Amino acid sequence: MPHTASVDSPPKALTWALLPAVLISAAAFFLYARRADVPADEFVAAGVPGWLLLIVALVFAWVFDRRGMTQELFRDLLLIAVGMVIVSTTSVAADISWPNFFRLGTVLALAVAVPYLLSRFVFKERKIRFPWRGERSWTRTQWIYLFVVLAAGYLILPFYFVSSGVYLNWPLVDEPSLIARLFVGVNAVGTWDELFFICTVFAVYRRHFPVWLANILQMTIFVSFLWELGYQSWGPLLTIPFALVQGFTFMITKSLTYVLVVHLLFDLIVFLVIVEARNPGMFPFFITG
Repeated sequence: MPHTASVDSPPKALTWALLPAVLISAAAFFLYARRADVPADEFVAAGVPGWLLLIVALVFAWVFDRRGMTQELFRDLLLIAVGMVIVSTTSVAADISWPNFFRLGTVLALAVAVPYLLSRFVFKERKIRFPWRGERSWTRTQWIYLFVVLAAGYLILPFYFVSSGVYLNWPLVDEPSLIARLFVGVNAVGTWDELFFICTVFAVYRRHFPVWLANILQMTIFVSFLWELGYQSWGPLLTIPFALVQGFTFMITKSLTYVLVVHLLFDLIVFLVIVEARNPGMFPFFITG
């Protein structure tokens, strides 16, 4: 009897579902990372390979479902693909000009809202959830981990941004209004990361794969997005483990609030480092070399 994914039994790694899922995640490279330095007049054309991969993946998923080789794979991967396509309609390179500030904010909001509404009101399911409170209070270990996160960010992020020069991927912020806009933007994107990559992409992949494999698949999309955002050079050495740890942390805590706090603590350091790198001496407590 053909294997079918089931939400009632532990999913296996090597199933027919893996092929379209890998294609979905691979598409992120062409939709985001590959377009990081593409001129504006070539931006749309550069995304074609990524969109084609999404289409091929969804065709495979539909065929596998029809033949009983997978279960609800097409509908699940469609949720991820829809969000990815929405994000791919605009550049996510760091730009805090007012037009881009609102344009990117709208696009990212739709990338979370549309898959959620599609799942909830069209498919009549609750595959995408946002568990803000979690199942229990934070433990002492979790509180200690927050301080570890701050310490790690303080020790690693200034050296990364300054030594690699990637801080130049973010705009010059030398006025209070620009600094405030950067602060809001960094935190808004950080919040969106968890809503989309963890609560949407990771959650959907977990229905068909073991946690470790679902985490790798979501990490691939996450890191591609972060590359286009500006975390380039040797940034993946930081963003890959960060994306994986966030996925596992969410599985352990079952709390969106907790993983969001972890993320925003990192982003606080990111914000301060960018401002310092652009305005040397503003925050002289960083170690950059």
